[in-house]
Amino acid sequence: MKKHSADWYNAMYNNRELVPEAGEHIEFWQTRSQQVLKDTSSSRVQAFYGEGAIENMDIYPLEHQAKDERPTLAPVVVFIHGGYWRSLYKEDHAFVAPALNELGACAVVLNYDLCPHVTVEQITLQMLKALAWVWAHIKEYGGDPSRIHLVGHSAGGHLSAMLMSAKWKKFDSNLPKDLVKSALSISGLHEMESIRQTPFLNESLKLTPASAIQLSPAWMPAPKRGQLYCVVGSKESAEFIRQCRLIQKTWGKKAVPVAETVEGLQHFSILESLLDASSPLIKLIKKMLKKSKASSKR
Repeated sequence: MKKHSADWYNAMYNNRELVPEAGEHIEFWQTRSQQVLKDTSSSRVQAFYGEGAIENMDIYPLEHQAKDERPTLAPVVVFIHGGYWRSLYKEDHAFVAPALNELGACAVVLNYDLCPHVTVEQITLQMLKALAWVWAHIKEYGGDPSRIHLVGHSAGGHLSAMLMSAKWKKFDSNLPKDLVKSALSISGLHEMESIRQTPFLNESLKLTPASAIQLSPAWMPAPKRGQLYCVVGSKESAEFIRQCRLIQKTWGKKAVPVAETVEGLQHFSILESLLDASSPLIKLIKKMLKKSKASSKR
């Protein structure tokens, strides 16, 4: 990989500088999320996957399942938020849940501790615990544990790709090898050396040369099961577009059949496109769910 100056990396990865209206987008997410949290107060369930105060998730069952004593199990879509592993919470991203419910999925929005109070390694382990909990318990909320999918934005895209690479049997012998059926990485980060070279980020992430390699899904073997879909906005930096294409190049098109640039979108508006039923992202999630439905019948 070609090395650049610290200023170059800062310019490439500082999305709040690249998108002047970034604050307005985040305010929109939070305002819309507060309304969703209010509207779902009687049906939404908060569950803890660990003993830590932040080791929790919000589960959004389908409305008819909450009323049906013996519902048909729905596919599960787990959303992992971004914020460069150091900011934002699940409560800021509740706005994505209704869109996932509209697709017929039981939606789960995860929380995790933030750097510098924890490391990226510890966050990754939290996500392993969270997915293991979902597999073990989601049936209680109408979700099908054999059809778990991930959607992650930015740092959440990185964590989703890491989970696609997970050796579930080594983590817990009771877990299936194919716990995650597919994942969508939205503006995801797939190699971490560039993040280590970005001063404004690594001040709090504290990546080392060794941890940057260990935490780079692009340098891991391609998963033998499941597929990763990658999208990035055409208005994002050259580095984010490279990160999207890189994992398809290293994992191959069998494991990463899609590495697309979505025209006209930047780092924040691409996440909001989940609210558009005709958006490329929604079409990809539909494809993921349809594939798992077909495979579950075999």
